[in-house]
Amino acid sequence: MMMCGVDEAGRGPMFGPLVVGAVYIEDDSALREIGVKDSKKLTPSARDRMFDQIAEAASMWCTVPLSAEEIDAQMKSQSLNMIELGLFVEAVGKIPTDVIYADCPDVDTDRFGNIMSVRLEGRKVVAAHKADALYPVVSAASIMAKVTRDRMLDDLRKEFDCEIGSGYPSDTVTVQFIEKWIKDNGCAPPHTRKSWEPVKKMISARRMTSLDDW
Repeated sequence: MMMCGVDEAGRGPMFGPLVVGAVYIEDDSALREIGVKDSKKLTPSARDRMFDQIAEAASMWCTVPLSAEEIDAQMKSQSLNMIELGLFVEAVGKIPTDVIYADCPDVDTDRFGNIMSVRLEGRKVVAAHKADALYPVVSAASIMAKVTRDRMLDDLRKEFDCEIGSGYPSDTVTVQFIEKWIKDNGCAPPHTRKSWEPVKKMISARRMTSLDDW
C-alpha cells in the first residue's frame, strides 16, 4: 500500500518561505526505526541526520516552497489555509497513493480533508490535527520540510551577510533585522511577508517617524 504524508514548515514566520514536504512510502516500519517525530521536537543535527535517512528509505519525497512574495500575492485572494491546501495538493499529487495523511491547519479537519480529496479526484485523505505526532509518514514529511526551509534560510543569511534569526515574529533577532532594514531603506527587506500584521506595524511606525522628522 502506497501512503503519503504531508506537512509544512514556516507557516507563521513574517520572513522567509513556507515549505511543504511530502514523503511517499509503502511501509512506515523503516520510518519508525529511524525514530521520526514532530520536527519541532528534534535537534537540528537529528533532523539533518534523519533527512538523509528518510530520503534513502522513502519511495519518493519532495518539497514545495512558496516565497514570501508569492504568499503576499496569494493572500490577496485566499486564506493561508487554502494556500497551504494548494501546496499540499501539489506535493502529494506526484505519484498514485492509496491514502494521504495530512497535518491539518484548519479547525475543521473533515472540511479540509474533503476539499483536498476533491482536488485530488477522490483520493483518500486523512486530515488530522498534530498528524506529525500521530503518523510517522507525516513526521517524516515535517522533517523534510523543516530541514529544507532551514537550508533556504542559511542561503538568505549569506545573501544579507548578517544574522536574520528564524523569521518568526517572536524572534527578536528577526524583528531587529527587519526594523533596521526598514529604518535604513524605507521599506521591508526582500523575502519579508508584507501582508503580516507585525511587518505592517513596523512600516507604519517608520512612516510616522519620517513625518515627525519632516
